Amino acid sequence: MIPLKDINRSSTIPFATILLILLNGMVFLYELSLGRALTKFFYIYGVVPSFYFNSDYWATTGLLIGALPLFTSMFLHAGWLHFLGNMLYLWVFGDNVEDRLGHLRFIFFYFACGLAAALLHIFTNPYSRLPTVGASGAIAGVLGAYLVLFPGARVLTLVPIFFFFQLIELPALIFLGFWFVMQFFSGAVSLTAGDVGGTAWWAHIGGFATGMVLILRYRNVRRRRVYDY
Repeated sequence: MIPLKDINRSSTIPFATILLILLNGMVFLYELSLGRALTKFFYIYGVVPSFYFNSDYWATTGLLIGALPLFTSMFLHAGWLHFLGNMLYLWVFGDNVEDRLGHLRFIFFYFACGLAAALLHIFTNPYSRLPTVGASGAIAGVLGAYLVLFPGARVLTLVPIFFFFQLIELPALIFLGFWFVMQFFSGAVSLTAGDVGGTAWWAHIGGFATGMVLILRYRNVRRRRVYDY
């Protein structure tokens, strides 16, 4: 299922969401210029779980540099579909969550969800030597927050039915609930698959759960001033 837009108007311009999309886009264009050096770039700025259990890694990099990929990995993508899919989800669901939180608080929220997602991925794949990249964990946090705040909002969705696509308005509870169930079952299967790469399902789960928890104090808040960050 592909979300096209939500029927849920924001009262402010989503400056933070737009900024995050632009930053991701700029980094992705830089990736395209790297050619064969891209793999090395991913190993430096992506999250490689086994590194974090290696004392030599921390001794070589130090705490700040060693932890940096937990944040830089949120701006890296492994291809056009990965990048465009993530940015579509962020655009559709990010504006309303930002509207509720305020621009600056939304950015901190986004990074907190991304950090939690990366940490859960690391602890569920401690022996993996493959770099993990993408904004999916942070965006999953936005989806979790959206589900808590706007479960009844309608999401215009492109749904494949046999060989055709249909446009259907689904409640956010159905769309995001189905999305999370798929992540959970895929994550459970991935635990038995070994270090084969692919989607970081547990990062999605960790980000989503973190977003649901962090947003709870704001679910009954209504923004009254556009400058209330």
